[in-house]
Amino acid sequence: MATPATTFHTEDLLQAARDRTGLTDFGDMWFAEPMAQYVAAANAEAQLTPEGFAGQTEVIVKGLASRLRMVEDIRRHPEILDEKVEVAGIILGLPRTGSTIFHRLLASAPGMTAIKWFEAQNFAPFPDETPGDPAGRRAYAQAMIDGWLQLSPDLASIHPLDPEAPDEEILIIGQMFLSTMVEAMSFIPSFAQWLDGYDQSRGHEDLKTILKYLQWQDPARRGCRWILKSPSNLPYTELAARAFPEAVLIMTHRDPLDVVPSYISMECALYKLNSQHTDAEVAAFWFPRLVGWIEKFEAARARIGEDRFIDIDYREVAHAPLRQAERVLARMGIPLDARIEAALAEFMAGNTREQRPVHAYSLDRFGLDEATIAAAFASYRERFILEKTA
Repeated sequence: MATPATTFHTEDLLQAARDRTGLTDFGDMWFAEPMAQYVAAANAEAQLTPEGFAGQTEVIVKGLASRLRMVEDIRRHPEILDEKVEVAGIILGLPRTGSTIFHRLLASAPGMTAIKWFEAQNFAPFPDETPGDPAGRRAYAQAMIDGWLQLSPDLASIHPLDPEAPDEEILIIGQMFLSTMVEAMSFIPSFAQWLDGYDQSRGHEDLKTILKYLQWQDPARRGCRWILKSPSNLPYTELAARAFPEAVLIMTHRDPLDVVPSYISMECALYKLNSQHTDAEVAAFWFPRLVGWIEKFEAARARIGEDRFIDIDYREVAHAPLRQAERVLARMGIPLDARIEAALAEFMAGNTREQRPVHAYSLDRFGLDEATIAAAFASYRERFILEKTA
């Protein structure tokens, strides 16, 4: 149980955002319900260290501050809502399936755009920001990365952190107390269970507005097509599919025998930023959680229909990334030309994965074995992994 020094209070968090911005209008307060659920779960279960409590408080307050600033900007500039945003593709799949590199590769193509990591941390411009020069937000994001790596050095080998690089929309949706980002950053199983039964569609509606807002901030994006990406889309595939009905659903695949220990290792590193939990605790939560994600996805895919999906194998991305990117771009109706091919090749030539430490993980560390994982993911492996090997 949290001590008084590390206890969240909803009104204190809202007031801190008001004090930071000098603003009071949060717009539609629909997020109050998931916020209250998060606060209750975090106070009861998260076991945050004082440093972790301070860090999570900042995550919450900056998200609320961005919301206040966006509502005010829309009041002053209602033309923001007239921006035409086209989401061409949404990458989903189990985490650790190569989706990050594939997302960044697709976003590098001329005519494509994506949310940048620094924008996801603060999607509203700072008050002293010069239009077109978000130097303050970039510096904030870099300071975050530096702090994370100091607290949890393992993250350097797990996920490439770069303020300017494309990253996941759930970094924004999580600031609305939705998506798997919340449970990924705080160990709060009761909240994850509650969220499974909550209608998260309001988060995706707000995401549409935020994409318009980001495009308004950077007019060079007008006419570009957005590519979104997040493993969080996997258990909530139908939400993303309904929110962006024209988007191609890009499913990245990798054998769960590799995915499960890799992702649990990542979660151990993320929780280390805020709290202390044993490997066994983390594995006991995340292994069945990942199984549940796949079960939800398989049912959702059957309802959505195969025509919305394109499947990308991790092994094929590793061996022929340009070919897989070209497949997806063609599926999205983007004609390939020498300019696109050159941009994709340039991105891959500059990819610095080999300069990061190797991510080491094993099943033994988490008390798991191949037979147990194979049985839990049997139908998924049969269709998307083993069939490709045969």
